Amino acid sequence: MALIEMNILMKRSSSRREAASRSRSSRYKQERKTGKTLRSVPQLEQPPTEATQHNSVNTTTESLKISNMADEKQEFLELNNGVRIPSLGFGTWQASDKELEDAVEHALTAGYRHIDGAYAYENEKALGRVLKRWIDSGRVKREDLFIVTKLPEVGNTPAGVVKYLQRSLDNLGLSYVDLYLVHTPFGYHERGEDLHPMTDEGVIDVDMGTDHIAIWKAMEDQVEAGKTRCIGLSNFNEKQIERVWTSAERIKPAMLQVELHLYFQQKELVNYCNSRKIKVCAYSPLGSRGSAKLLGKEIPELLENPEVKKVAEKHNKTPAQVLLRHTIQRGIAAIPKSTNPGRIVQNFQIFDFELSPEEVASLDAQDQGKDGRILDFKFFKGVEKHPEFPF
Repeated sequence: MALIEMNILMKRSSSRREAASRSRSSRYKQERKTGKTLRSVPQLEQPPTEATQHNSVNTTTESLKISNMADEKQEFLELNNGVRIPSLGFGTWQASDKELEDAVEHALTAGYRHIDGAYAYENEKALGRVLKRWIDSGRVKREDLFIVTKLPEVGNTPAGVVKYLQRSLDNLGLSYVDLYLVHTPFGYHERGEDLHPMTDEGVIDVDMGTDHIAIWKAMEDQVEAGKTRCIGLSNFNEKQIERVWTSAERIKPAMLQVELHLYFQQKELVNYCNSRKIKVCAYSPLGSRGSAKLLGKEIPELLENPEVKKVAEKHNKTPAQVLLRHTIQRGIAAIPKSTNPGRIVQNFQIFDFELSPEEVASLDAQDQGKDGRILDFKFFKGVEKHPEFPF
């Protein structure tokens, strides 16, 4: 999800065995070549006793039940390397560690398997603790999860790609992620551990030399190193995406993550991405009412849109479910975020109905074009002076 809200509003790992890490790296290098998901059976460190065999069978059975339930409820998108991503994911921005851990627990229980994060959200360790509990208990297999994280602006250099991806892996307690995104097309100079370094003049210390081509080559290296299965972009405009796509000698961008919702449907950008076989993921798919204070402006309430409410009533669904269904039905992934257990479950219950062509058309007509954009990054004073500012 969007970087901007949580970076200001919140401040807030265990490593894998070397043998397991080497095995996973080899397996996912092969996956990238073949486009097929390769399953592995976790190895016990000691020969099992009769008791551990019995417990293992029970745990495995329960894990299969949970996994199968999640698959039955989900719909998937196939990326350009053959890897499948659940079309509905769970966003992890703007929540305290405790709120986040509880929310992700509820999300995994509800069936979410696509979890979206970022180094800049400063909560990867909390997410990692939940993932470890679920994996270690056998409730989910690592290969059944789709974990996304992102390169922060202070890491928008070739060396930064290596440094910050490894930091994210350490935070998450994982040996690889499923998708690694360049979070924004603009970069900042590194100043210690400050994610938003400021100059003495009180503006963001932007790095005017951000080089997308060099950064992308480093991203490709991470796939070949087995540290991520797929790579992509976030908040890039069409011109910037085309530059990366054209220069990519080994691996094309698999996904673009951008703000996208009822009032900002990004139709031209989505059409362009489709032409390049780049899948799109929508952040803020329900709008971004929580960022009103941050942005200092009134933000429209998508859930109160009359057309949305009319469609929701017809299907006996909530307005949020209709908004998410509208996005998913366009072939676009969505990553809503909530810390409310009831809404977390409701947001996932969108795979048991479809919108009619007439309903889709009525919702398509709500698009406000560029005027519908909510998050433009300009509250980071001075960032619009960066030559790669996308808007």
